[in-house]
Amino acid sequence: MSRASDRKYLDPEVVSRLSRMDIKARLVVEGFISGLHKSPYRGFSVEFAEHRQYMPGDPLRHVDWKVYAKSDKYYVKEYEEETNLRSYILLDQSASMNYGSGDVTKFDYGAHLAAALSFLMLRQRDSVGLVLFDNEVKKYIAPRSTPSHLHNLLLELEDAAPTEATDVGNSLHTLADRIKRRGLVILVSDLMDDPEKVLMALRFFRHKKHEVVVFHTLDPKEVRFDFDREARFEDMEIDDHVVAQPWRIQGEYVKEVEKWRSYYQRVCREHRIDYNFVRTDEPFDKALFSYLSKRARLG
Repeated sequence: MSRASDRKYLDPEVVSRLSRMDIKARLVVEGFISGLHKSPYRGFSVEFAEHRQYMPGDPLRHVDWKVYAKSDKYYVKEYEEETNLRSYILLDQSASMNYGSGDVTKFDYGAHLAAALSFLMLRQRDSVGLVLFDNEVKKYIAPRSTPSHLHNLLLELEDAAPTEATDVGNSLHTLADRIKRRGLVILVSDLMDDPEKVLMALRFFRHKKHEVVVFHTLDPKEVRFDFDREARFEDMEIDDHVVAQPWRIQGEYVKEVEKWRSYYQRVCREHRIDYNFVRTDEPFDKALFSYLSKRARLG
């Protein structure tokens, strides 16, 4: 296949803007090479962390002689290494993600987000992997940090399509058991599943010390329900439908959706999960840059 998928997902103007931005994990992560992120392993390489008492065998060059001059005791400077981030982008490809009231479906929107984030991670020498799932994990591409890896990820996004019913909770639990090394987990999904099961799985990632980011991706019609005529509404994942006059139920529908979305937001905040609500009528690059700017302000 040609590199048409590269051009499809990575607009040159967006790439130019991404090239001036970075993501820094706010929690401690593990890694192998020198990069932009804190490692939990203490070494003697980059940034000062703390003093500890000198032990026989410690290199004398790490002794803090200023402290010795004041206290007449030997102390050694310890440092935190900077290391690369291992990130995992989890993209929901269940049937409900195939809905789109405009020119773009939720899955297309999520795929563009995944492509932009992959580009960004690889540009800053982090490793990034891709997971596609519906009611189970369909594709797992392990994180890598080589530049050529981006093309492989974009080919997978190009070939992927929404398929089966949703079981977000089960898929996330499977992944949490599989991913051993702490890192950044980015979930892109409409979260149309049992919230308790989804949130339990997200909390499991946090329990295993991952940093977790959620892009809750919805179509504007799913939020506003502003259809202007009687219609038959079909469930995209099970054989069920309802005929309704939208204007008669719109008010109650909108309240229930906001209640549902606010619940996800509140529980995520309580467990230090970075929740981001995005709508497919908002340019994906605008949503991404808004999120990155927020992270930069939070530090």
